Amino acid sequence: MSGNFNFHHTNTALLSVKSVEAPVVVSSPEFDERLSPSLKRLRLSKGLLERVAGVSERRWWAPGTTFEDGAIEAGAKAMAEAGVEPSQIGLLINTSVTRRNLEPSVAVKIHHHLGLPSSALNFDLANACLGFVNGITMASNMIESGQIDYALIVAGEDSQGVQEATFGRLNREDSTRQDYLREFATLTLGSGAAAAVIGRAADHPGSHRILGGVSRAGTEHHELCVGSEGGMYTDTKGLLDGGLELVVTAWHEAQGNGWDWQGMDRYVTHQVSNSYTNAIIKAVDLDRERVPITFPRWGNVGPASLPMTLAQESKTLAPGDRVLCMGVGSGLNTTMMEIAW
Repeated sequence: MSGNFNFHHTNTALLSVKSVEAPVVVSSPEFDERLSPSLKRLRLSKGLLERVAGVSERRWWAPGTTFEDGAIEAGAKAMAEAGVEPSQIGLLINTSVTRRNLEPSVAVKIHHHLGLPSSALNFDLANACLGFVNGITMASNMIESGQIDYALIVAGEDSQGVQEATFGRLNREDSTRQDYLREFATLTLGSGAAAAVIGRAADHPGSHRILGGVSRAGTEHHELCVGSEGGMYTDTKGLLDGGLELVVTAWHEAQGNGWDWQGMDRYVTHQVSNSYTNAIIKAVDLDRERVPITFPRWGNVGPASLPMTLAQESKTLAPGDRVLCMGVGSGLNTTMMEIAW
């Protein structure tokens, strides 16, 4: 059976969304220098990351700082912005792709350092770059069912380790052009963190209402982008084609099911590259001026990418603005979620 999954929320709101930029800026020309032995040997030109992907720089965490530290900082900032005490949080969901070990969950350290109560559920939710939006949906359901009053959703990402490992592989004497293409997307990743507090709309008049949206699976494409601690391997063209088809199909069915997203004030998308963003804008006829772009300076920060962009845009959004969050995660899955600002 084919079709969208539709979800609606009647009494949940985004009370805050905050981001933390990793402080160490690493430019694409610096990456070219790190890869100069293989680029020369394979007769590949420098500047591909900027010309093809549109990524000029990305960020790494400072020595001694971890992605978990970033998520903890973002979480503290989000709670302060929302005016919610740690003791009021009933649910913490960590949506990071990055993790240091298989167990325990990343969430437990964040829960501990934020001083959340023992009654607060805490766990990891992994769905590639869609994890943060999925976390908001899950938290909204629990709030509307009366199980919790407030939820904290976090994501912290660290691209340095996987990129350092990629430099090593691509600079080996036996690496090929095909190897470079398969690992090219890894070089576009970035580090950063984001957090959001979700609460009951009725308790916070004037807050940003989470209205709902649609999700759709295209899991026949589950082998197009596969990542692990050692590296990420991507069929770039296949991922673009499959993701575009999935988004377009979900978009058109959503319009037929009563969602009217053609005239949104802002389209906050998962940040990947020039080609992906341009293809989405053209395929569903978005107003380019209403699609904020952050990947040139942050790179692809995984599930933290969309909320980091939303946090940036929150400074210029006005009450009554309509915002559509749009993302695609490896696997493939897509989700579109509307927020009434």
